[in-house]
Amino acid sequence: MTLDLNLDLRGLNPAPVTPFTPDGAVDHTALAKLGTWLAGHEDVKSLVILGHAGEGTFLTQEEQVATIANLTEAVDVPVIAGITGEGTAVAVAEAKRAVAAGAKAGLIYPSHGWLRFGYQDGAPQDRYRAIYEEAGLPCILFQYPDATKANYDLDTQLEIAAQEGVFATKNGVRNMRRWDTEIPVLRRENPDLQILSCHDEYLLHTMFDVDGLLVGYGNIAPAELIELIAAGKAHDYDAARAVHDRLLPVTKAVYHRGSHMEGTVALKLALKARGILEHATVRSPLIDLSAEAEEEIIQALESASLI
Repeated sequence: MTLDLNLDLRGLNPAPVTPFTPDGAVDHTALAKLGTWLAGHEDVKSLVILGHAGEGTFLTQEEQVATIANLTEAVDVPVIAGITGEGTAVAVAEAKRAVAAGAKAGLIYPSHGWLRFGYQDGAPQDRYRAIYEEAGLPCILFQYPDATKANYDLDTQLEIAAQEGVFATKNGVRNMRRWDTEIPVLRRENPDLQILSCHDEYLLHTMFDVDGLLVGYGNIAPAELIELIAAGKAHDYDAARAVHDRLLPVTKAVYHRGSHMEGTVALKLALKARGILEHATVRSPLIDLSAEAEEEIIQALESASLI
């Protein structure tokens, strides 16, 4: 089965966290509440689950499928699933399960062995080809940070973007020199490719070059990020800067931490403070933040008038 390649992600695409019950089970009721709240914002185009913010690799296959199916029933926007399997055949099987559960597209993670060892030329292209041809799942190219060995050079990005089935890219290169030189080439060579920033901590710099955002940050400040996207598309730097500055204490409290993975814990604490989640339970290997960190997050949300 081949799905629609014309999904419009030109706006905000939050990556919801996965709520858990106090005893550690996936809390589908809480996820439906979060998803419904997010999808209720007019310019939210999709919800992207089972990625880093969603602790997707910490879920069993059965939990992943149930999460896709239940959220799809709860919201009126497309649900996009993170595809994280290590080998190509494993990723294809994961993509087939996602399609059967109702996912409309896949955010394709690199094979995680590449993070340490790098990838062979042509291997990423084959991963995307197999997922689309064998599972029928439209693909979002995921550009990892420049600091990792799973980051794709420009030629690899261009080749993946030109493949059938690839309709968007989520770019998190986190190297502004590469961003400034590579994004214009991607845009020129693939004018139909939707370009989405996932630079939660560098949104202002990337806002003027993109069609939208695909960010965990969308969990806690959807209205503000929608305002930021509109300012970027209007090339209104002053308006974009005003949103950025208002959110900067939140950005620092959530993302300027020792590890980017701590951002998931911080997002849950922020959602608890905003009254969207009842508690901030995470699944190992994530670890709860301190009471002092929680208070910092609350104060940052207050300073940005989010609570």
